[in-house]
Amino acid sequence: MRCLPVLLAVLVAAVSGSARAQDLRTDERPEPDVAPSPATARDNSHDGLFAEPRVLNDAITRAFNRFGDTGSPNNGFYLELSNMITGSGWLSIGPGYRRSIAGGAGFVDMSAAVSWRAYNMMQGRLEFPDLADKHLAIGSQVMWQDQTQINYFGIGSSSSESDKSQYRMQSIDSVAYLAIKPVPSLSFGGEYGFLRRPDVMVPGGTFKLLLPPTEEAFPGDPGVSDAFQPNYLHGELSITSDTRDHRSRPTSGGVYRAAWTDFVDQSSSSDTFNFRQLEAEGAQFIPMMDNWVIALHGWVVTSDVPHGHDVPFYLLPSLGGQNSLRSYSDYRFHDRALALVNAESRWTLFAHMDAAAFIDAGNVAPEFRDLNLNKTSYGGGLRFHTEKATFARVDAAYGAEGWRVIFRTSDPLRLSRLTRRVAAVPFVP
Repeated sequence: MRCLPVLLAVLVAAVSGSARAQDLRTDERPEPDVAPSPATARDNSHDGLFAEPRVLNDAITRAFNRFGDTGSPNNGFYLELSNMITGSGWLSIGPGYRRSIAGGAGFVDMSAAVSWRAYNMMQGRLEFPDLADKHLAIGSQVMWQDQTQINYFGIGSSSSESDKSQYRMQSIDSVAYLAIKPVPSLSFGGEYGFLRRPDVMVPGGTFKLLLPPTEEAFPGDPGVSDAFQPNYLHGELSITSDTRDHRSRPTSGGVYRAAWTDFVDQSSSSDTFNFRQLEAEGAQFIPMMDNWVIALHGWVVTSDVPHGHDVPFYLLPSLGGQNSLRSYSDYRFHDRALALVNAESRWTLFAHMDAAAFIDAGNVAPEFRDLNLNKTSYGGGLRFHTEKATFARVDAAYGAEGWRVIFRTSDPLRLSRLTRRVAAVPFVP
């Protein structure tokens, strides 16, 4: 037990540098530094329910003094550690380069990365984030992705865990976007893009499991057996209210989002995959006392599919994994509609470590009216953080399919859909 603080200190010092950008995405607006400079640092080891061991407090403070703030990188080269989807593995890394233009009014950003499971990503972005006295942001992005091992279990809430399959998907998406911000906490967004025909293939990459390819396991599901997927035009309109005190470790306020997304099949022979998706999502963080916060999250999605049309399997709403139903595998359930609720009780044990107890409940269904919350998981975990940023967490969750232990470099209720500009292909829970 005496060695535990030392072991934790080694862990957080090793993780904090890479976790910084895994969770604190390079495509977000910056926040102030997560740690004061050494000259102004104060002793915060007594900010939790218990006095934090000095070795743990010093390790975290020094690591974040070294690795910097929670925001976007400065001009020049940086390490790209974000922009990978669920299932890519616990770490991704690659080079990035950013340069301000137009007297600082905009920037260009280019990066590439490869992940633990050999997922690959390359992207380029041009953005003017603070036009019209910070009331308007416009930008464009092109992203190529190679996702080597995406789980698929079939359609419906009664799908079997033993029917697990995997597929590989390569895609390139070009999108233009804007956001109108009448006040800092409210944003009206619009996006329009062209998704070049996604390539669905047999799984590949590193640490590959001996699982059947999806094309063999589920040949009858929409789009699985198609030799060529269609091109898509896609657009989105959204409204977002964000009053959180911090994005990555909120202790008060909330974030709420509603969005309408349209996919238009550009196939010359048919337009089978024309459909719309409507979603609403919100999270509220309620401070109960100095060291106790209740975190609540809800999410619903439904697909509007015209008669004679369908949703391809890789764009069906899905649940399961690290941020939704935590005792289930990533992408465990697929169907046209989903519902999810999460509740967490978080206690600050030490200045840089919270304990959490949680329950997740949700399900998928072919129609919105058929949704229920019959799939559940519950458990507990630890959150490692600075004052403003979560940089690592460990969760142990139990449900109908047994125990699952999760280690991630992100807050579990973090809404990645707030910053993800390209099309959600595959649909990521």
